[in-house]
Amino acid sequence: MTTKPMTKTQLVAALSEKMGADKKTATAALDSLAEIVMAEVSAGGAITVPGIGKVMCRARPERQVRNPSTGETMTKAADKAVKVTIAKALKDAVNS
Repeated sequence: MTTKPMTKTQLVAALSEKMGADKKTATAALDSLAEIVMAEVSAGGAITVPGIGKVMCRARPERQVRNPSTGETMTKAADKAVKVTIAKALKDAVNS
């Protein structure tokens, strides 16, 4: 069973209803949360969103990778990756 992901408009509507606020307030809250998470994670930190999970940035070292079309091995420079660890509460809700 595949379903389409909730759009931002749908999320704002659900958030405004849950908060008992207007859509403008809900949009501001959602945008602010996204900005805070982006700023913290891009600075190398981590942030825990209660009930959802932990978002963090981790460094990946320089490594050898293979081009699948040519089979050629090359060196990929060190970079950063965003990692999300899902909260136990969310896992339990999905699996119940």
